[in-house]
Amino acid sequence: MNSNAEYRRVRTAVFPVAGLGTRFLPATKDIPKEMMPLIDRPLIHHGVDEAVASGCTRVVFVTGQGKESICRYFEPSFELSALLRERGKGELADVVDSIYKLAEFHYAYQAKPLGLGHAVLCAEEFCRDEYFGLLLPDDVMTAEPTALAQLEAVREKYEGSVLCLEEVSPEDVSRYGIVDAEEIEPGVYRIKGLVEKPKPEEAPSRLAIMGRYLLSPKIFKHLKNLKRGAGGEYQLTDAIASLLEEEPVYATVYKGQRLDCGIKEGWIQATVVKALEDEKLRDIVLAAVAEYEASANGEKTK
Repeated sequence: MNSNAEYRRVRTAVFPVAGLGTRFLPATKDIPKEMMPLIDRPLIHHGVDEAVASGCTRVVFVTGQGKESICRYFEPSFELSALLRERGKGELADVVDSIYKLAEFHYAYQAKPLGLGHAVLCAEEFCRDEYFGLLLPDDVMTAEPTALAQLEAVREKYEGSVLCLEEVSPEDVSRYGIVDAEEIEPGVYRIKGLVEKPKPEEAPSRLAIMGRYLLSPKIFKHLKNLKRGAGGEYQLTDAIASLLEEEPVYATVYKGQRLDCGIKEGWIQATVVKALEDEKLRDIVLAAVAEYEASANGEKTK
């Protein structure tokens, strides 16, 4: 367990956003997947909100070609803000101004999408000397405390990298990195091994790694020694497996709800869920569904 009296909480959050977003083509031909709206904010904004709520003060985006709009979104918009105030829309101006004030933003460039491991390595200059959070924006997490904060609680107790887990169905294990782990307290595990997207019959468990990590800076040494793995990409799970030979790695089954916005079906579901959670939108959604069902059944609608 951690006995360091000078424990420092994670202050830097890394977001890999250089992917091509092929599942959402043709929309993502011009719009980054991370900028697709989930109600009134783009997906990436939801992730940044979680990082900030977890105590992070610095955000690093690992971007690629065609991702300029992400940078612009988190930059000040002084002209827009001034125009809104001139028109008496001060509250909206405050909302616009609050975006660039969320955190200190930095950018690293990934020339080609060569896998999550390679994306993390691109952010080394910003977090080579300290633990950092890694958040995959496809996963929108609703939890209290935040999923990242739940990982932080485990790191504070045991000292080491911490992964976020969810138990998945046998048919879904081939979609995720799966851990071989020993439970050391309810919902908390010490990792013994990892495998990326195994066949169901070869999976060591049904505990899948989700899109939240707290990583030791020692991970960069192992990322530099990686060879291409599953899919011809540099897999973060391979680097974590190598890190296990140097120091312990832990994991926890997070408490909360995950909305998988990396696929169209999940993004639609997330939009409906978020709308139902909003008092102003809930009745609109329910009325639209009722009207659709009535129309489908041949009933007259008002």
